[in-house]
Amino acid sequence: MTFFKNMIRDEQGATAIEYGLIAALIAVAAITAMQSLGNELSTTFNNVKTELTEANKANI
Repeated sequence: MTFFKNMIRDEQGATAIEYGLIAALIAVAAITAMQSLGNELSTTFNNVKTELTEANKANI
C-alpha cells in the first residue's frame, strides 16, 4: 500500500510530460518557421535562376 501512496505523490512523471509537451511545441514552431523560410528561399533562388537565364540568352 505504501508503494501506491508514494507513486501518487511522485511528480517526476508529470514533470517529464510537461517537458515533453514544451519540446513538442518548440518543434512545431521551428518546423513552421523552417517551412516558411524554405518557401522564401525557393522563390529567391528561382528568381535568380530566371534572371541568370535571361542574362545568358541576351549575351548569346
